[in-house]
Amino acid sequence: MEPILLIMASWWWIAPAAAGAGAATYAGLTTRSRRARRLELDAARQEESLAYRELVAAKARVRTASADMLTAKSRAGAPSFQTGDARRELLAAKQAEKAASLALRASRSRVKAGYSQYRAATSHDPLPIDVLYAAHDAINTRWLAYETDVDKALAYPQMTDVRHPATLAFLRAQREALAKRPTLRERATPQQYLEYRVAVRHLESTFDEAERQAGVAGAARPASPAASAAAGLTAAAAVIAEIADRLPTLIARMPPPRAGDPRADRVP
Repeated sequence: MEPILLIMASWWWIAPAAAGAGAATYAGLTTRSRRARRLELDAARQEESLAYRELVAAKARVRTASADMLTAKSRAGAPSFQTGDARRELLAAKQAEKAASLALRASRSRVKAGYSQYRAATSHDPLPIDVLYAAHDAINTRWLAYETDVDKALAYPQMTDVRHPATLAFLRAQREALAKRPTLRERATPQQYLEYRVAVRHLESTFDEAERQAGVAGAARPASPAASAAAGLTAAAAVIAEIADRLPTLIARMPPPRAGDPRADRVP
């Protein structure tokens, strides 16, 4: 009996240590699984935080532009182009503030949707990162069909010809998506998830466009006229904003008017 008591007295700490190690391991695995499950929700919250900071910056830009506008109006004898520059800057700042406000509202809607999906998800549902993995692999599988299927390769040679801009754009998007793909699925951060999601969506759009230009039957149709018009307006607004930003520099480089030249604020 005494040897048994001596052994128990010497090794009594093994059972509590093993129980503690097991509990810590279980807690770590559970926490990691929960973090992977709510990855989309965390990414949506990060998007909301970024959108809020952009809105704050846009509001500050509007206040600065308003102050510059008042300053330009208060100066007696100030050139008309200075007031025009201040007015254009104020208009661009208000447009940027409106866009930032809409982006914040959209990000908050994504947070609500992500929270609902997280609450409704079960242990049998795929992880958010697995959904992106599946979408990425599906595009790669569709593209490999043009590389391995002789009939498709002969019917649509443009899909494997890098001289075509649409195919080249897809291959670049494919490389970008591969670079953004997280290697450890359960340790992907929200920022990595956001970047990977953007890359996968861009990959899908470029592949659909490559198929459409190659004349593949059943390829995705191009964007609707309304969406194309909206994209055109967005691009035009970006160009106008860039021109407005560069206008003071261009005006500063202009030579001074000569004595015989007509004034710029008068219509000849």
